[in-house]
Amino acid sequence: MRSTVVGSFPAEESSPSNFKDKLLNTFGSYDPFKEAIKASVIAQLDAGVDIISDGQVRGDMVSIFTKYIPGMKIEDGNTVIVSKIRNPTQEISINDMKYAKKVMKEYFNGNIPEGKGIKGIITGPNTIVHSSRIQSFYKNKEDAIIDLAHSLKFEVDAIVKKVDPVYIQVDEPFLSTGMVDMKVAKEAIDIIHDGLEVPLGMHVCGLLNDAFKDIAKFNVDILDMEFAGNNVNLGVLEKNASLLGDKKVGFGCVDSSVNEVDDIKDIENLVLKAIEIVGKDNLILDPDCGLRRAPKDVAFEKLRLMNEIKDKYS
Repeated sequence: MRSTVVGSFPAEESSPSNFKDKLLNTFGSYDPFKEAIKASVIAQLDAGVDIISDGQVRGDMVSIFTKYIPGMKIEDGNTVIVSKIRNPTQEISINDMKYAKKVMKEYFNGNIPEGKGIKGIITGPNTIVHSSRIQSFYKNKEDAIIDLAHSLKFEVDAIVKKVDPVYIQVDEPFLSTGMVDMKVAKEAIDIIHDGLEVPLGMHVCGLLNDAFKDIAKFNVDILDMEFAGNNVNLGVLEKNASLLGDKKVGFGCVDSSVNEVDDIKDIENLVLKAIEIVGKDNLILDPDCGLRRAPKDVAFEKLRLMNEIKDKYS
């Protein structure tokens, strides 16, 4: 049994404080998020997380990708689809992931232990398109989703080649809403998974009583869901676990919707139930969703308690 995070962690932009940084800032080269990445990585590792993220510090889960994808533009903070979606103009998350992995390597004095590492995270094409407004070119969202899947595939392949992640996670919260054509959604995930040399995980939050039977059929190796913040999904998993085949379960066991530290007994009871349903070898513990909105001390303590339970039952 290992642990991970869904992705985001509380972050703050920093200001240049020394001569070098001030000089970089003068030339437009200062990165106000670099320290946030470092702090996020160290907090995750101090809490005992096995598979970390870079903290997703640079913005919301949609625009962080769409501002680099031709055919999409940002207007008043929202993404608008204005022409045919094409391949990204640059690598989007590679530099942040490389830096996060560098911090991780330094944390372990040069050698990352077996079983630990970083994962690549992208927002899925279904969620991005359903979060965007189509202004022109596309008559329906489904065609845009397929084109965007091909576009995001370039980012996924670059992450695998240049960062060597433990796995890739695709965030698709919209799959639980009933708004998505599941056939098209599955095709889009197949495009991203095609030829992938590392496992593919898919994070779907929300109530899954209506969506589980569909998403269990998706071509992914890890299906990540929330269980702490609602009283429905655990029963859905228990009833339908056989549909997962050999998929591992990303098991959300701390509640990311409240900015209070979870009761450790609640975490333990959830994890014990998950072990009973799918077995500890098939579990990856994580929060229900990202922790960006939580105070840093609360986010850290949620992760620490989660890993305390992981260590107890691994």
